[in-house]
Amino acid sequence: MKSKIKWAALGGLVLSFMSLLVHLFLAKSSAGFVQYSAITAFSEDLQYANGAGGKGAGSRKLWGKVKALEPLQPHANPRSTFPVPNEENNGFIYAKVFGGFEKIRTSICDLVTVSRLLNATLVIPDIQESTRSKGISSKFKSFSYLYNEEQFISALANDVIIEVVPKLKKSKVIGLILSDGGCLQSILPPSLAEYQRLRCRVAFHALRFRPEIVELGHLIVERLRGSGQPYLAYHPGLKRDTLAYHGCAELFQDVHTELIQYRRAQLIKQGIINEELSVDSHAQKGNGSCPLMPKEVGLLLRAMGYPPRTRIYLAGSETFGGQRVLIPLRAMYTNLVDRTSLCSKQELADVIGPETPLPLDSFQFPPVKTPKQLKEEWDKAGPRPRPLPPPPGRPIYQHEKEGWYGWITEKDSEPDPSPIDLREQAHRLLWDALDYIVSVEADAFFPGFDNDGSGWPDFSSLVMGHRLYEMASIRTYRPNRKYLADLLNNTSDHLYHPSRNWTLSVREHLNRSTTEDGIMQEFQLSRPKSFLSHPIPECSCTTVKTVENLHPDKNSNLHVLFGGQDECPKWMVQATKTVGTQESTDEETETQEDEIDSGQQESDGSGEADTIPSVEQDEEMDPDD
Repeated sequence: MKSKIKWAALGGLVLSFMSLLVHLFLAKSSAGFVQYSAITAFSEDLQYANGAGGKGAGSRKLWGKVKALEPLQPHANPRSTFPVPNEENNGFIYAKVFGGFEKIRTSICDLVTVSRLLNATLVIPDIQESTRSKGISSKFKSFSYLYNEEQFISALANDVIIEVVPKLKKSKVIGLILSDGGCLQSILPPSLAEYQRLRCRVAFHALRFRPEIVELGHLIVERLRGSGQPYLAYHPGLKRDTLAYHGCAELFQDVHTELIQYRRAQLIKQGIINEELSVDSHAQKGNGSCPLMPKEVGLLLRAMGYPPRTRIYLAGSETFGGQRVLIPLRAMYTNLVDRTSLCSKQELADVIGPETPLPLDSFQFPPVKTPKQLKEEWDKAGPRPRPLPPPPGRPIYQHEKEGWYGWITEKDSEPDPSPIDLREQAHRLLWDALDYIVSVEADAFFPGFDNDGSGWPDFSSLVMGHRLYEMASIRTYRPNRKYLADLLNNTSDHLYHPSRNWTLSVREHLNRSTTEDGIMQEFQLSRPKSFLSHPIPECSCTTVKTVENLHPDKNSNLHVLFGGQDECPKWMVQATKTVGTQESTDEETETQEDEIDSGQQESDGSGEADTIPSVEQDEEMDPDD
């Protein structure tokens, strides 16, 4: 018996000694693993600083210009006889413009064009969202709250007569009310090409924001490009009206679903929608009628190769769904910022201007009924037997009233906007103007919802049209939502661990969307709805004489795109050559640096194969990481 005990004790000592050795080995291995992780994290930071985040290997693939589109230059000046208007005309046109930022911008462009067509004097339009009744600063008038009035008049002096306070003559005044974003069709006959160019001169030259907005917008751009880093602008396009129009309520599955459905019922009652109230939102999303959700955009950007530290500017005064829908995107890209995170409260207040304080919209409980009133109601309730009276109402606390959607818990009808709501609607014009400047100036732009087919102008389409006019070669993504919806559905079970083929498919599609293929797609889909979203070929010219120098295939989209372009003036061609020579020198230097960097990466075994892992090497992208 004693010998067995000795052997058991000896066995225990041996096991304890082996356990100690295993623990020591694991501790040593984990220390090496931690050291390796730290080195890896440091190398990733270094690679981002020298690579996709700035100048170096891979940067041109994500931020570089599209060389084939560089010959396209902005040219909205008249190219035929377009005489200066005279004082003797057919009267005055006065208009009230309703709607948000996008509808205001397109409506003003149409108003100027109609004034020229009718040989009439245009009175400065009255923007209803920024009238004094909305409680805006007394420092500004309706039009000057958003735009520079003097610039508007001087820029169009050779096109149309604008008066601020005209001497209106009886029976020579036309009053217009614009609420749908315009009064002129998008596509005009070829004989009216000069009027299309007039639209461009209004939108891209005459409609300049007032100085306070421009100054803060450029300050935001400078802060985004601090340390020489590029940035990408992203507009989700999540607006209540467009979501209701297309029946995308089920994408939210919360109180926002009810709000969208209520708005959709209003649109049906007004005759704007001729469909059923309840539609299959997932089917709508499958055919491209619903926006790409922020989580999906984050996955697409990761597939493109944008590092997690990429600077992304969130544009848009309204993101329906709030911060909750942005959580996955913010987890994938921690440098997701907007105007509130880049500007101080004082800087934003300076843009708004001094305003008269409004009383708080305080909630008041209904008056308490006396026992006598309660008894009278009970006696008048009807014949017995009667059901028990309902339990007493629970008090509604202040935090339950916060948000403009608080009414949905109390009543079935949406209340009239309060003075604070009206003022916030005017403020949204300013925030959209700031975001418009930042989006047009961005190194890359990604729309979450453009060309929705509703016929209403949308923010992303206007930005894309402006970027196409100013510099067609800068990187502007034009995603096909239907195609991407199919791709996302095919890998729905592995969204954060996609296959290599899926990643390559996303990259091929999005890269092609920045080229002439994407522009021709927008020509077919977007131009019939909004001219300003695709202002070519009327408002552009080319610096090359023959397209064969760019692409030998005569059936390519590049030949179709450049086929209807006029040749640019000689002074513009010469100026473009001078700038192009300097840029080509910089690109050659950058290419040499890229080759050196790529060679070092290949020698270290950390080339693109590590950046784009295969199926076995893909690491799971956890949004909570």
